[in-house]
Amino acid sequence: MSKEINIQPLGSRVLVQPEEVQEKTPGGLVIPPNASDEKRPSFGKVLKLGKGKDKEGKVLKFDVKLGDMIYFKKYSPEEIEIEGEELYIVDTDDILAVTK
Repeated sequence: MSKEINIQPLGSRVLVQPEEVQEKTPGGLVIPPNASDEKRPSFGKVLKLGKGKDKEGKVLKFDVKLGDMIYFKKYSPEEIEIEGEELYIVDTDDILAVTK
């Protein structure tokens, strides 16, 4: 994504660009997702961070930073579409891991 995104997540939420996790066989062949699988991505890149405050105004520390690749709960994100691109808004409580 090369354009500036004119959306700001609120509170403890992050904006994520979802990516498909490629499945591979032990021999290294990439298995494409089956059209009937209806798999939602649960992996993506952090594009923007919220302001880092909870409902009471308490400042929160993010465990992720811009550009991190994260795993999140599969059915927790809110889907939004900006200029034809599907993006997710994910609450930090639903982020499971950061890849290193």
